[in-house]
Amino acid sequence: MMNNVWISAAGLCGATVIGSLLGFLIKELPHKWNDTVLGYCSGIMLAAATLGLIVPAFESAAPWWLVTLGVMAGAFFLNVLDLVTPHLHHITGLEAEEHRHNATLNHVLLFVMAIALHKLPEGMAAGISMSDTAEASWAVTMGISLQNVPEGMVIIAPLLLAGVTPLRTFVISLAIGLLEVLGVWIGFGLGNLSATLLPVMLGFAGGAMLYVTSDEMIPETHAHGYQKQATYALLLGFVTLLLIERFFEG
Repeated sequence: MMNNVWISAAGLCGATVIGSLLGFLIKELPHKWNDTVLGYCSGIMLAAATLGLIVPAFESAAPWWLVTLGVMAGAFFLNVLDLVTPHLHHITGLEAEEHRHNATLNHVLLFVMAIALHKLPEGMAAGISMSDTAEASWAVTMGISLQNVPEGMVIIAPLLLAGVTPLRTFVISLAIGLLEVLGVWIGFGLGNLSATLLPVMLGFAGGAMLYVTSDEMIPETHAHGYQKQATYALLLGFVTLLLIERFFEG
């Protein structure tokens, strides 16, 4: 089981680093492709939250109302984070020139902090699904890892445009990835504390992921006139994770 946790943590962090390296090569994706990729990732996140976290929570012996409270509490937790951090779509939708003339370094750092704060509950979701009292679900790790690649790319351009050196930019992206590793181990520890509370924590993690997907990712894909292809990409992403889960179960 411990090996699974390390693999999960390495996968999440590694995906962020890979995305960051791609970000140095591709400074900015056109909205058409950005919305398509983000739509695909949204579908993956929806499948990971439902199939890997919420459904197993409801299939447990815990009362349905307790799991429901866990889901809503997870969404509320991310809602509170959003109150103290900037919305991701205010940055990812801007062109490079707009960044140069309107974004100060402090504003960009707040944006990076917003992504970092979202990484902790994502890592916790993967860690909870890997706990000794849960049936290991690779769907959650796979889903978050796939989503981390384009998110890692998003971190790079604003920092470079704000004047941060490439080396320091990479170090910041690596630190964000390591924060997700911390989240994995926190989630793993919480999941092992109590088998009774595990379904609630699974619901909590699932609710947090659903909130991010609905509040941040999907609206961004519908903001530039490419919502139809983003929707089909979402469906493809959802089916992709279902097939991945079936493959691992087989």
